[in-house]
Amino acid sequence: MHSVKSSRDPLDIETILAELNKIPAPSWADITDSYKLTHYLLYPEATSFMQSHFESRGGRFPEVLHFGLQYFIIEYFLGRPVTYDNMDYLVESCHLHFGKPDIFNRDAFKIIIEEYDGRPPVRIRALPEGMIVPRRVPLSIVESIDERLIALVNYIETLLVQVWYPTTVASQSRYQKGQILDRLKTSGTPADIFFKLHDFGCRGVTCPEQAALGGAAHLVNFMGTDTVPALRLLHRYYGERMAGFSIVATEHSVMALEGEEGEFTQVQRVLDRNPTGLVAIVGDTYDIYNFCTQIGTRFKDRILGRDGTLVIRPDSGDPRETLIKVLDILEAHFQVTTNKKGYKVLPSQLRLIQGDGIDVNTLDPILGTLEKNGWSADNLAFGSGGGLLMKVNRDTNEFAFKANASIVAGKPISVYKDPITGPGKRSKRGPLKVIRSPEGKVITLTGNAALNDTHPDLMRVVYDAGELKVFDTLETIRARAAFVEEG
Repeated sequence: MHSVKSSRDPLDIETILAELNKIPAPSWADITDSYKLTHYLLYPEATSFMQSHFESRGGRFPEVLHFGLQYFIIEYFLGRPVTYDNMDYLVESCHLHFGKPDIFNRDAFKIIIEEYDGRPPVRIRALPEGMIVPRRVPLSIVESIDERLIALVNYIETLLVQVWYPTTVASQSRYQKGQILDRLKTSGTPADIFFKLHDFGCRGVTCPEQAALGGAAHLVNFMGTDTVPALRLLHRYYGERMAGFSIVATEHSVMALEGEEGEFTQVQRVLDRNPTGLVAIVGDTYDIYNFCTQIGTRFKDRILGRDGTLVIRPDSGDPRETLIKVLDILEAHFQVTTNKKGYKVLPSQLRLIQGDGIDVNTLDPILGTLEKNGWSADNLAFGSGGGLLMKVNRDTNEFAFKANASIVAGKPISVYKDPITGPGKRSKRGPLKVIRSPEGKVITLTGNAALNDTHPDLMRVVYDAGELKVFDTLETIRARAAFVEEG
């Protein structure tokens, strides 16, 4: 092929990069809402202390799996300190953004840079990551430690609230784990749970950081993933060298590369190049039912003779109908056994994975259909992309960060909101403490009850004025998040 020469002059890449490098890399101070840049001008001058908390106020899941705070602390508070270059850039940006000078709080940030090495001088207490927390129980508390910088507590709300995302994905993933586990208890092998829901979501998210965070959150519960950015995040921020695993697998471009007539040449090639181990082949490039028939006739002996498992992936249609038809076709060609629970199981060399249309609403009905038709959940694994990493938002579990206590002119104040038009938005007031009750429930104490209680506080100091106080490994977090049956 001949290249086409542009009529324009070539871009001067070095000049472009030089201009980009004149803009300082963002620090944690850049990640806030515009109006928070002005709040130091609005608080009472005699305010000497501020405390705020972060919690799920309600929503889809009755309890949440706390995950992701450690990443944000290390990546942003420790890894992206504010510098004078950052400050000068923000001063200029605020002038342009608000249309008036002297909006940015130079004095405060000079203190932060010179006395705290550019890291936010606050204290963060939090429940352990991996802990299963009921709604309306705070996951973390942020408090000021320097009375000159009390506005910083809610300045960093914008960044810290983003913990909603990995926490919600982890919570949803665990909920789905429970759905699958229940079906495996009825019809299959519960010990196989860790590879029953595979993360297919990397391409469908908004940016690589979302893929890494959401993918990491899923791996708190499962061990199957195709989201590579999650692996590095969990190594770097949670001490796990290899958190998830995948297998050799085709996609439609592989199966269609030689046209429809070459589909089964590709099947042969895949099997030739993978004589052992797990390998997945997508089967609906043209006709999933013919594909399964050919697998059961032309490739039966080859499959049964392999030291490993071939996984067939349907990728279109209504899974409840398609999967039953596929299983019936395979049953006609392969010897199916009945397990001790009375459900049919394909030979160990053959399994299915359903990777289309899987989310928290569709997963259990599919498994229910298999069960109703006499098939064990052992026959099937799932892949989920957008349904796992994208079909959530901050309101899925109504996450919010609210002030609850302050000291103004030496007087302790219980800070709260209680809108008559939104009782669900009523916030906690006064000092807070999270304990485990004598009945074993995780509960929140407020006000004097919190101050006078003698139970151990479940919250730990995880960050204090630029220092990381706790480092939890993924192994520890997984153990906290596990169902009783797993341990």
